Amino acid sequence: MKSSITLITLFFSSLFIPILAQENSTVEKRVYTTQFLNETEAPTIDGLLNDSSWDIVDWTSDYIENEPDENTPPTEQTKFKIVYDKSFLYFAFKCYDKDPKGIVKRLSRRDGFEGDWVEVNIDSYNDKRTGFSFTISASGVKGDEFISDNGNNWDGSWNPIWYVKTNVDEEGWTAEVKIPFSQLKFGASKEQVWGLQSTRRYFRAEERSVWQRVKRDAPGWVSEFGELRGLVDIQPQKQLEIQPFVVTQLDTYPKEEGNPFRDGSNSKITGGLDAKIGITNDLTLDLTINPDFGQVDADPGAIALDGFQIFFQERRPFFVENKNIFNYQFADGQDNLFYSRRIGRSPQGYPNTSGGEYVDIPTNSTILGAAKFSGKTKNGWSIGVLESVTDKEFAKIDDGTSRREALVEPLTNYIVGRAQKDFNNRNSYFGGIFTATNRNLQADQLNYLRKSAYTAGFDFMHNWKNRKYYILGNVVASQVNGSKEAIAITQRELTHLFQRVDAGHVEVDENRTSLTGTGGKLEIGKNSVGNWRYYGFFSWRSPELELNDIGFLRQADDIKQIGILTYQTLKPVGYFRRINARFEQFTTYDFDGNHNRTQNSLSSNVNLKNNWYLNYQLIHKPKIFTNTVLQGGPRFRYSEEVINSLNVSTDSRKKIRFDAGIVVSQGKDNSFSYTEFSSGFAYQPINAFTISMYPMYTINKSKTQYVTQTDFGATPRYIMADIDQRTLSAAIRMDYCINPNLTIQYYGEPFISRGKYRDFNRVTNPVAKYYGDRIEVFNSNQIAFDETNDRYDVDEDANGSTDYSVRNPDFAYVQFRSNLVLRWEYIPGSEVFLVWSQGTTGLGNPKDDLFTSLDSQILGRKPENIFLIKATYRFLL
Repeated sequence: MKSSITLITLFFSSLFIPILAQENSTVEKRVYTTQFLNETEAPTIDGLLNDSSWDIVDWTSDYIENEPDENTPPTEQTKFKIVYDKSFLYFAFKCYDKDPKGIVKRLSRRDGFEGDWVEVNIDSYNDKRTGFSFTISASGVKGDEFISDNGNNWDGSWNPIWYVKTNVDEEGWTAEVKIPFSQLKFGASKEQVWGLQSTRRYFRAEERSVWQRVKRDAPGWVSEFGELRGLVDIQPQKQLEIQPFVVTQLDTYPKEEGNPFRDGSNSKITGGLDAKIGITNDLTLDLTINPDFGQVDADPGAIALDGFQIFFQERRPFFVENKNIFNYQFADGQDNLFYSRRIGRSPQGYPNTSGGEYVDIPTNSTILGAAKFSGKTKNGWSIGVLESVTDKEFAKIDDGTSRREALVEPLTNYIVGRAQKDFNNRNSYFGGIFTATNRNLQADQLNYLRKSAYTAGFDFMHNWKNRKYYILGNVVASQVNGSKEAIAITQRELTHLFQRVDAGHVEVDENRTSLTGTGGKLEIGKNSVGNWRYYGFFSWRSPELELNDIGFLRQADDIKQIGILTYQTLKPVGYFRRINARFEQFTTYDFDGNHNRTQNSLSSNVNLKNNWYLNYQLIHKPKIFTNTVLQGGPRFRYSEEVINSLNVSTDSRKKIRFDAGIVVSQGKDNSFSYTEFSSGFAYQPINAFTISMYPMYTINKSKTQYVTQTDFGATPRYIMADIDQRTLSAAIRMDYCINPNLTIQYYGEPFISRGKYRDFNRVTNPVAKYYGDRIEVFNSNQIAFDETNDRYDVDEDANGSTDYSVRNPDFAYVQFRSNLVLRWEYIPGSEVFLVWSQGTTGLGNPKDDLFTSLDSQILGRKPENIFLIKATYRFLL
């Protein structure tokens, strides 16, 4: 292990030595001054640049290369003009090209960013942290994103209404753009001063050039913009948009004899309304009534053997828009005070049933309505308030002669309030957040759910020395309330595990009706100037912290320290366009003072001159203890672990490109291992069509995989086994673009996972250094498989009688999901979707191999189908 780290260190050192530090001179801010024109003089948006209205302003050019060789002349030059009237901002772009036939005009859906393109970024708040991005490809495809966190986050879910046309001529290609002021946010001032940036992608050289130079060691993106001046007496446009929609849906599925809820098909027609109301030009009220929160891509298949919840990305448009304002990641990872997928979640209850009864439970809770008030003011206040109400949900139970209902989810109200204030010339901010979840629980119904949950937080950030250094921090607090049963369940959940037998600082109190916890982080670091950057932070989550009613918290009772050092080249060197390297070290403790983990990692990301990418990571975990694996049992030790991963990607510009990767994890003494093989290709034979497939195969082995716990007399027994888990999945996509506004997409993903258990054992010394001393494997006289009852009978004392039994944990899970979507944006902002979704989920035979399960459970099984048509019309009032 030491020799591996030494070799890697020497390798990176050999790369760093010849690279000289770049100059630290200040970059001069560029300024473009626009002019007003009457609406009758507005240019026709046809991409030809022949309107006389463009003559009132001058061209600006002198783009400078940003990637790969920063601060050098680009291969081809670009220029633009800007004019405006009382309602619109207009851009004209001229992208020179000595070989117009070589311009790459790849088609894609909106936000595809394929081929040659030019982009404009507008910081209309002039807050040096956020902005609006508009991208125009040579083929006429639009891309639009909301920029936040000084360029560290680009949100493609923002879809404003704007207009663009392009044209190729003998000098290159041109574009005309018209952006309504109603789609931007800005304050009321006599003369506006906005941040401005433009970027061009020259596809053949994979080169980026920019209007305003941004040094490679700059502290961010938006803070480095130039300025747009000359916007005088423009009136803030109060946005008013109404978007009604109608959805008709037909579901078909295999009929189940005797089950009245599975007769083979059902259909429905629904409608609803989304609206945007500009309270001011800064602040918008979003409303939705009977929303359609369907999503095109299904969640990826996954199995969590550790019992923890799985985090899935939000895709529903209402929650995605302006999500940066509501974001409150308070420690590290995915923990957040607001996790919008809690709203409309699957019902948490299940009815009591008897033999012969069939049950129908809604897939999701019905969202009766939601409202969101959000935006940013000219004074630097970011404000967000969200409220949503989900309906009561009932399960239907039918025994063939009568039908009854049982409540499985109560009427619930969710509230989120978020605010941040910029100050100190936009170099600092402070903010706060508050969330509330209130369930309308009735007596003796669902009293195992928490009745209410509240969280609050305070955060801040300060940059100094031209944003070279920064410090940030946050503090959160939570309180959950409910019946004694609900709070006792909370204390025993995997997130908390107050029942741990060796915990000296927590214990289950059956009489409690509330829990109160805290968490937070303090981070400080160097964020710009030169090749080196670094930061470190300290975070904590107290044992009683609970966020999972409207937030996301994987585990409480955790204290963490982390330090990170990164290196990046500022100029191409040798065979490399760019090199990034990172060293990371962290340790974790619990509130009982136990040192649970130490981890060190070294990683590199290399972009070669041929535009291939190489990624390598080495992770060493010399100390690994976990409080959760025995799920209420004692703290358990894992053996020292070493992880190596390597990924190679070919040039993404090529018509056919490949990816391949491998991850190998090995525990000391061969106590566990994990191997992951990933590969894939994308093929684009013509500009309008792309097909891709990315399969993945994993092998997970462990001699100490937790199975269950039971009692032997008055002594608890923690049962483990040797697991061999194999998982195969493949994401398949096909995209055909008839034109920028009419596209057909297919997505499909088979997912198969099979796990076999053997060599069952019990935990004897959970913290022993050698894994064999932690467990005692049952011999053939102590354990026997009962095939009739599908369980293992354990005679631990070998006296001829069964002491306890363990159900057979072998599993085979098979899933296939696919979507075929035709999308037509018949006018800007208004769309028609034709969707065919298909899926099947089943339990295979663990004795079969993965491909047999694929054949029998996916290819050989009748799937469930969803056919729907959704039409929207967007009124701009």
